[in-house]
Amino acid sequence: MMSRSCVSRRRKIPGIYLLVFSLMFLVPLEALTVTLTEGSKLTASDGAASDEFGRSVSVSGSMAVVGSPFDDDDGEGSGSAYVFEKSSDGTWSEVSKLTASGGTDRDGFGHSVSVSGNRIIVGSSWEEQYEFEGGRQTRYGAAYVFERSSDGTWSEVSKLTASDRTHHDYFGRSVSVSGNRVVVGAFNDGFTNTGSAYVFERSSDGTWSEVSK
Repeated sequence: MMSRSCVSRRRKIPGIYLLVFSLMFLVPLEALTVTLTEGSKLTASDGAASDEFGRSVSVSGSMAVVGSPFDDDDGEGSGSAYVFEKSSDGTWSEVSKLTASGGTDRDGFGHSVSVSGNRIIVGSSWEEQYEFEGGRQTRYGAAYVFERSSDGTWSEVSKLTASDRTHHDYFGRSVSVSGNRVVVGAFNDGFTNTGSAYVFERSSDGTWSEVSK
């Protein structure tokens, strides 16, 4: 004699399959398809060959940031980042171009970007590559914090570096910002490819401090 639990299980299993097959035949394939339409194509107002505009991108609300790490404004491959905003009619316009204070050749500023509200972080992972320690190119790396003022202008407010930096860390190859907190990746920390990430927080007086590794 078959138990009640066995009968119950035998009844439930076919019911599940019937439901799945019913949905497959009743719901048109078109209803399960999402159509994406290109709304706009962004380009740099002063773009040039080999700038690699678009190497990194980030969006927050009606604002977008695009990295161009081989732009040459402050030297060959010094890098830059472009800020775009979407207007009420749906059009996107370039509103600012960001560069690092003291930018030099091959800094790679713009290898990574992140935007959150009125704050933008830009990674410059090749920075200081011409400082030498024991005959090695350093490439410590850095990340820059920009903030938007009430009149809409963007200004650099802080430069972030690792407290225990060493050669070829590539600090700044990845960045992320959320509110008053920033995380910066250093994929080659210790020159071993082990990698690490550093957390920075903004205090009430506007200063940024490394709080964790």
